[in-house]
Amino acid sequence: MTRLRLAVLALLTALAVVVPAQLGAANGALPIPSLPTDFLTQPFTGTPATANPLPHEPIGQNPFLSPNGTNSMHNDAYASDAYEVSGPLGRNMKVRSASYGVSECATIAFDSRDRIVGLCGGLEGFKLRLIDPTTLRTIGTDLKTSARSLFPLQNPFSDICGGTYFSLSADDVAYVLTTKKQVWKVKVNENGFTKIGSYDAAAAVPGDDCMVATLPDWSGNIFFATQQGRVGVINPVTGSVKSMKFPDGEGVFNSFAGDETGAIYMVTTHRLAAVEVNSDGEPVIRWSEVYDRGSVTKPGQLSQGSGTTPTLIGDDLVAITDNADPRMNVIFYKRSGNPAEREICKVPVFGAGTSNTENSLVYAGSIGGDHSVIVENNYGYAGIQSTLLGKTTSPGIAKVDLHDDGTCSVAWTNPLSAPTSVPKVSLGNGLLYAYTKAASNLLDDSWYFTAFDVRTGATQWKQRTGNGIQWNNHYAAIYLGPDGAAYMPAMTGLIRFKDQ
Repeated sequence: MTRLRLAVLALLTALAVVVPAQLGAANGALPIPSLPTDFLTQPFTGTPATANPLPHEPIGQNPFLSPNGTNSMHNDAYASDAYEVSGPLGRNMKVRSASYGVSECATIAFDSRDRIVGLCGGLEGFKLRLIDPTTLRTIGTDLKTSARSLFPLQNPFSDICGGTYFSLSADDVAYVLTTKKQVWKVKVNENGFTKIGSYDAAAAVPGDDCMVATLPDWSGNIFFATQQGRVGVINPVTGSVKSMKFPDGEGVFNSFAGDETGAIYMVTTHRLAAVEVNSDGEPVIRWSEVYDRGSVTKPGQLSQGSGTTPTLIGDDLVAITDNADPRMNVIFYKRSGNPAEREICKVPVFGAGTSNTENSLVYAGSIGGDHSVIVENNYGYAGIQSTLLGKTTSPGIAKVDLHDDGTCSVAWTNPLSAPTSVPKVSLGNGLLYAYTKAASNLLDDSWYFTAFDVRTGATQWKQRTGNGIQWNNHYAAIYLGPDGAAYMPAMTGLIRFKDQ
């Protein structure tokens, strides 16, 4: 039993006292509680923005997923983390929150009625939760998909097995991983959920290995990956499961992307790989590229390696980060062509000895001959204790451009700290959204929903959500709803932002 594990469990216990589970019993009707010290900071600073849409490459629509922007943590099959819709501009913005107890809906999708479908993790395990997008009240009864045991004294909010990622189909069916090594098919109906089927992958996931991520390819084959480096393909008609394994010691800790060619792009702790289904229905490697994984697992990472999900751009680009020392690099690759020319360019970001990310790169449009991505620095986030008592993580949010001559450069770096926010870009208005926290005094642990000008990197405005551990997002992503409202899951509920 380590001191860190004891500290994490003590903090989670304290959080359960601050935000008791019964607060969420009224269908999420009560807000996340504030602290008396909220008066120490201004609720809104900056200037409302004027929409300035970003030119961009088309983002492919997988026919087996709901419309782009509604189907997964990273928005679409390209894992673009970019939305066509215009998000909040900061004009008389209304902020609403709902408490669900100690429960974070890290992955959110939107069904055909524009309601929120959340996969929510807490001390007891994972649940699917249906949420009204305006009131944030829960609809019907949560569906428990995986149980969790606290006996090993592990931090439950850093356990990605069987509960972090899911995807939603065009006909409102959620495909959800479980800790029992199954993929559940769950129909989202008028008043909640109905489990309509499941695929058992236990034979392909032996021992203490676990399923981490899932996504269909362009033909509807259901891919999944495991923490110990297995890749499986489920035939959705027959239910048969076929698998392959990367070399021992090579694992997968993030989600993946797919394109129209049938390839699924995933990052292991050693390489970027394009995987596809062969004529026998088996997963095989189309190509792979080893990257510099550095020498250690840096504070803020779940593993020693890239913390990114591959981001696809246009018809032939894919971008990730590595884990190099002393500075992490953003790397652009070609998805096709000569293997010897796969890597196009790479550029280091953030300070020496203080750079890593555990979040996907964000597609930030294509202006002129440049293709741009946003990268967030997560160095120093070793858990929720890293942002308590006025502390925060190493600063930096940067925009990196790939130029038409094949070179790349850092366009700007903003000095704000966003510990783990999974930022998002609104292509519809030209803003980047992140969840930031500044270093402060012992009484001030204020969190801010923050908007940046994608073109210049300037901070446009900051909207405080609240002061205290209950407002920590802990690796949950920001989301934009079909009506332009923004959502920030926190460890104790959900926050909504909407211009008035």
